[in-house]
Amino acid sequence: MKAFQGRFFFIILWVVLLACSQRKDLIDAPLYEGPLSSMDSSITFVSDSGIVVMKLNSDVQNNFENGDQEWPEGFYVEWFNSKGQVTSYFRANYVYFTQEENLYRAEGNVIVKSLAKNDELKTEELFWSQREEKFYTEKFVTIKSEDEVHTGEGMESNQDFTEYRILKPSGTFTLEDDPNRSQQRDIPLTPRPKKQ
Repeated sequence: MKAFQGRFFFIILWVVLLACSQRKDLIDAPLYEGPLSSMDSSITFVSDSGIVVMKLNSDVQNNFENGDQEWPEGFYVEWFNSKGQVTSYFRANYVYFTQEENLYRAEGNVIVKSLAKNDELKTEELFWSQREEKFYTEKFVTIKSEDEVHTGEGMESNQDFTEYRILKPSGTFTLEDDPNRSQQRDIPLTPRPKKQ
């Protein structure tokens, strides 16, 4: 009987040591910080009093435990008026939303366009505060209007991009219509002779 108790005690001791070893491995394992969920081809609509005011399209959307979101392949946002017509849009190659700050950071080929005024912003980084309904950046910007191009460092604008201010303007260029431009475009190119 004592031999059985000794073996039983040894087995229990071995199981406890094995469990402690596995628990230590779990404690020492790196914490997973990736997305909790990932969606392909997502479309999100935002409405106000039953009327769609915004639509967000993306190829991939990652959602994190802390409420942050990421669009690693970029997104395209459209804003609508009460008649359902698109008034402005916003797109970028990469976007990250921080829940704690309630702020979007867009990077790479960022474009915001007001269809009402036909003004278009281009930059490489832009912040969007949905709560304050504004865009801003400290990076170089190019804003093209009907007949002018404005450049500079830093910019602030309202969300529909109908009012904006360049913080450190560096230049304004007037675009002139060239009456011969359309004719020049219509001239066919002569094909290169084939090598023999």
